[in-house]
Amino acid sequence: MIAHSLPSLIIKGKSLLPVVQGGMGVGISAHRLAGAVAREGAVGTIASVDLRHHHEDLVEASKKTKLQDELDALNCVALDREIRLAKETAQGNGMVAVNVMKAVDAHARYVRQACESGADAIVMGAGLPLDLPEMTADYPNVALIPILSDSRGIGVVLKRWMKKGRLPDAIVIEHPGHAAGHLGAPNVESLNDPKFCFERVLSETRALFETLEIAMDRIPLIVAGGINSFDKVKHYLAQGASAVQLGTAFAVTKECDAHQNFKEVLATARKEDIVEFMSVAGLPARAVMTPWLKTYLGRLDKLQANAKADLARCTQGLNCLSVCGLRDGLAKAGQFCIDMKLSSAMRGEVGKGLFFRGADPLPFGDQIRSVRELLTYMLTGEKPADLQTV
Repeated sequence: MIAHSLPSLIIKGKSLLPVVQGGMGVGISAHRLAGAVAREGAVGTIASVDLRHHHEDLVEASKKTKLQDELDALNCVALDREIRLAKETAQGNGMVAVNVMKAVDAHARYVRQACESGADAIVMGAGLPLDLPEMTADYPNVALIPILSDSRGIGVVLKRWMKKGRLPDAIVIEHPGHAAGHLGAPNVESLNDPKFCFERVLSETRALFETLEIAMDRIPLIVAGGINSFDKVKHYLAQGASAVQLGTAFAVTKECDAHQNFKEVLATARKEDIVEFMSVAGLPARAVMTPWLKTYLGRLDKLQANAKADLARCTQGLNCLSVCGLRDGLAKAGQFCIDMKLSSAMRGEVGKGLFFRGADPLPFGDQIRSVRELLTYMLTGEKPADLQTV
């Protein structure tokens, strides 16, 4: 366990390092990364979406079917394998969580599989997880952690869950102006709306707890997005957060499950290389301007003008999202297959992939270091000796 002087994060009675590793799909945070983070005593997170790409036998099996139910079943097999491997790596330390996107059509199936396979927590974002308590009713020991971006969304979830006799075991507050991937804002223009400011959301949420008669220490609040230094960790814990969540910083660690090329694209990206755009799920997203993304954005007006609802446009045959701009002909949303682009990124195909990345500099610059080194720095301010000047 890493020695530090910060307060512990307590979830379901378990004392944890106050750092959560964000879920990153397709396949960026699978068992190697999540298990390594949990082994150190923090919360490691597996992204549930399309993990079959890490298992050659499942990839081969998926080529033999176009049936949605069979493809979902293969992904559940992959999820089961990844959870069990992560738990084995963790050796009883920390927590192994599973991130499930509400926007994924098979989200309820993935939640059930994660619970059956022994996940310690379910983290859900990309939509309001109003029915998560029902999905996990048979697994009361599994922690439930919604991802939200403002106090209004937190209030909606709390009031709905309280009617069902359940409270979140923690809440991730994700700032869309800093985070990577799909972002909790209605459009690109509102990513930096003041209502998303961490200090404001923390203050408004504490007031909400008081109104709803929820004890202030009952639900840990975890801030996510732009946390890249020990000083920021200390600052937000002093403002009332119980922990911080990091995504991109963990994506460039040695233990990350993605290809080395993926890590290097994220680590070497400059501020001017990071762009925001509308993704296929109808949500804004943030990624690195790679050759494919530059070409796509240059053709976007033409693609949107020709948008049409057609199931045959689902190039992977997955129908993976509940709402898909390409498949459903939604002109204001993205017009590409997100599963294809994210899986290409996982494999390190720089010319083809979509590389989600946060907006802020990384703790170790362009260096790819270990999970333990990253956690040590975020909890103590101590950088590796050879990076003291980074």
